[in-house]
Amino acid sequence: MKILVTGGAGFIGSHFVRSYADQDELTVLDKLTYAGNLANLEPVEGRFTFVHGDIGDAALVAEVVPGHDLVVNFAAESHVDRSIADADEFVHSNVLGVQTLMRACLDAGTPRVVHVSTDEVYGSIDTGSWDETAPLNPNSPYAAAKAGGDLIALAHARTHGLPVSITRCGNNYGPYQYPEKVIPLFVTNLLDGLSVPLYGDGGNVRDWIHVDDHCRAIRLVAERGEPGEVYHIAGTAELTNMDLTTRLLNALDADWRSVEKVRDRKAHDRRYSLTDARLRALGHRSRIPFEEGLVETIEWYTDNRAWWEPLKKRARPHALSRISAVRDRMPNFR
Repeated sequence: MKILVTGGAGFIGSHFVRSYADQDELTVLDKLTYAGNLANLEPVEGRFTFVHGDIGDAALVAEVVPGHDLVVNFAAESHVDRSIADADEFVHSNVLGVQTLMRACLDAGTPRVVHVSTDEVYGSIDTGSWDETAPLNPNSPYAAAKAGGDLIALAHARTHGLPVSITRCGNNYGPYQYPEKVIPLFVTNLLDGLSVPLYGDGGNVRDWIHVDDHCRAIRLVAERGEPGEVYHIAGTAELTNMDLTTRLLNALDADWRSVEKVRDRKAHDRRYSLTDARLRALGHRSRIPFEEGLVETIEWYTDNRAWWEPLKKRARPHALSRISAVRDRMPNFR
C-alpha cells in the first residue's frame, strides 16, 4: 500500500512510520517545526520518501497527494501552552492546513483518508465518558483549532463523499516524544536533578495510552473504519496529574522536594474520558499496560540522552523568552 503520512516526523507520526515502513511504501510530508525531527525516523532511514513541506502549501500538497492509497494526517500544532501564548500557527496548521489537505485528497480521488484528532475537542467532563456523538466544546485555542479541522474533514465526507474517518485519542506517551510534554519533561528533568512543574492542585485527570496502541488503532480504522465516522481510541490508565507525578518520582528515586507547584493553566480542562465501543467492534484491543509502558518509556529516555539533550538545549532560550513575554501579557500564566 502507498501511504502518505503528514506530520510523519513528529512523535505519533514517526511511530506510525517506524511501525509500517517494512510493509508499505511510505511518503512522509513534514514541515520540520521544532517538534518535527528527522532523528525520529533514523531507525527506518532509507525505507521511506521524505518531502519537506507544509500541509498548508496548496501547490505542494496537490503535487504530493496523488497516487497514494491512504493519507494519514498527523500534522498539527499540539501544545496547549503554546496555543495560549499565540494561536496563529495553530489555526494555520490545524484548520487551514486540514482544508488544504482535504481539498487535495478530494481532487486526487484518494481512496482512504484518516484524520488524527484529540479528546480535547470535547472540553471537560466531570463524570462518565464521551461517546462519538458528544458535542464539541473546546476550551483552549489548540482544542478549538483541532475541532475546526475535524469539522472541515467531516464536511468533506458529508458534502463531497471524501472517504475520510476521524480518530480521537487521549494522552499519548512513549519514546521520541518531544520533551515539552509532561512525561518526557518530568523524566528528563528528574534525570538531570531538576525540578518538575505541577499545575494547580494536581487533580486534573487524563487517560493515558501508549503510542504503539494508538498507531495500531489508526491503522485499523484506515482498513476497516467507515468513511464519515469518528472513532475514539481510549487509554489504559485514567490518572490525576498528582498520581502520574507520584509514579514518575518513585520510578526515578526522587521525592516531592523535586516538585514545584505552579499556578494552573488558563481554562485548564479538569478531566477527559472516552468510550471506545465503536473501535472495539472493529477488533481493537490495547496491548501495553500503562505500568509496563511507563517503565519502558523511562528506560528509553534514560538510554537516549543523545536524542533529547540537544532538543532541550535548543528549546531553552526560546522557551524562557516566550514564557517571559506571556507572563507580561497574562499575569496568571505560570
